[in-house]
Amino acid sequence: MLSGLCHQGIDPVPLLEAAGIAATVIEDPAARVPVDRYAALYTLLNRQLDDEAFGLFATPMRCGSYEFLCRSVITAPTLADALERSSRFLRLVLPDLAVSLERDRGEARLRIVETRPLNIGRVFAFEWLLRLLHGLSSWLVGIRIVLDAATFPYPRPAHADDYALIYTATSKFADDAAGGALIATFAANLLDLQIRRDEAALKLFLVGAPGKLTLLYRRDREMVLRVHNCLRNALPEAKPLAEVARELHLSPRTLHRRLEDEGSSFQGVKDALRRDLAIDRLNKTQQPLARIAADLGFADPSAFYRAFVNWTGMAPAHYRRCLRRTM
Repeated sequence: MLSGLCHQGIDPVPLLEAAGIAATVIEDPAARVPVDRYAALYTLLNRQLDDEAFGLFATPMRCGSYEFLCRSVITAPTLADALERSSRFLRLVLPDLAVSLERDRGEARLRIVETRPLNIGRVFAFEWLLRLLHGLSSWLVGIRIVLDAATFPYPRPAHADDYALIYTATSKFADDAAGGALIATFAANLLDLQIRRDEAALKLFLVGAPGKLTLLYRRDREMVLRVHNCLRNALPEAKPLAEVARELHLSPRTLHRRLEDEGSSFQGVKDALRRDLAIDRLNKTQQPLARIAADLGFADPSAFYRAFVNWTGMAPAHYRRCLRRTM
């Protein structure tokens, strides 16, 4: 992240100190810094260079670009449309990298490829853009988009073990991987998810963005995972927050705060679990809707119907027909 700054001959120490990071840590490959300090450095560096792409590319991505990217996608109807708009927008402000989206039966592929050689911080450049698009996509639809696999067009870096925490445990590396492109794959049905954010949500989201993306939608969100597992193991019983907190040996207030710190909420985890399981059942089984509703803990099919429409913008039966047509 500092390579563009150093390439311009600017001493990084003042920025590190301003972000609360000891300058000595960059000399120790085993050192780690708190993620909130990393996010602070991200923001300070953007402002110092007036470049939200860290001085890594031929053309600076001026501060404010990320805000306008968000504004260009917030009115998109679905995640697929949002990613297509993102691709077109980035073509204007980041010509060194080209983003495209492919859909093949049940698999979606997000592809990032160089349009000219990246001579400064190439590994971080690819990491950063995937992280930006992945984090923004997850925020837009209100759940963490699970990456099934990712292929990176460079040899395995020294910090490759960390990829499992941020992207996916199924990460591969090679100079000629995927013809020189970064390819991230995920379930194609996620592309049909509706955009759930509005102008009011965007206003709050932009406070601290884009650096705050480093705090959200990581695979190592421990409390989100623990609550998710607790709720899933209890199905079809729908456990309230107080009962889940008791099982996790926490007060309800502490559980609420811990989830908030990880960019989530109890209702958000519950909705994401039910939605993901519902989509999986609709896609992979012929179970009646009433059976799916009961298995997911809904009081009756009509409650499941209302929730599913709120999640996806479609009735469950219509969603199942659409899935069948894409297979």
